[in-house]
Amino acid sequence: MAVFHDEVEIEDFEFDEENGLYHYPCPCGDRFEITKEMLEMGEDVATCPSCSLIIRVIYDPEDFVLLETLSISSPQPLAEPV
Repeated sequence: MAVFHDEVEIEDFEFDEENGLYHYPCPCGDRFEITKEMLEMGEDVATCPSCSLIIRVIYDPEDFVLLETLSISSPQPLAEPV
């Protein structure tokens, strides 16, 4: 069982679009990090790379659902009788 330093809403994080990372300031001076991919997989724990603190990210998982696109081929036209 993990002990969280805090619970922080995703809106309070900064998003680094280039790296796909959400950042939030850590008391140690570094930043908690969680990737967009982790959120899409339902992960809600952001870690600090410099210390042992972790925080729980409060967010709506539906906002991070991976939408899969399906390729539907159109049916072939039936051959006309000869």
